[in-house]
Amino acid sequence: MKTITLVASMALAGLLSTGAFAASSTTKPAATAPAAAATTTVKKQATKMSPEKQAISKQCSTLADAKGLHGKDREKFRAECKKNGGKASS
Repeated sequence: MKTITLVASMALAGLLSTGAFAASSTTKPAATAPAAAATTTVKKQATKMSPEKQAISKQCSTLADAKGLHGKDREKFRAECKKNGGKASS
């Protein structure tokens, strides 16, 4: 009885892993290509930021750190700060 159960378990595991391997090998190239393109685009945009904008962004981050902001509150604060040229809104 134990031998039959062992053989059946191994056969089932083999069939399941073969199906998962076949499915993943056909979808990986399509899913990897757009992700690779997106990361190179982001890198190019980050290097084009002017030194003035970098200074404003850094100043806004410093102000957000001083206020102890995190998450969505930090994002909102930084967006408003950047609109004001690196100064916190009144």
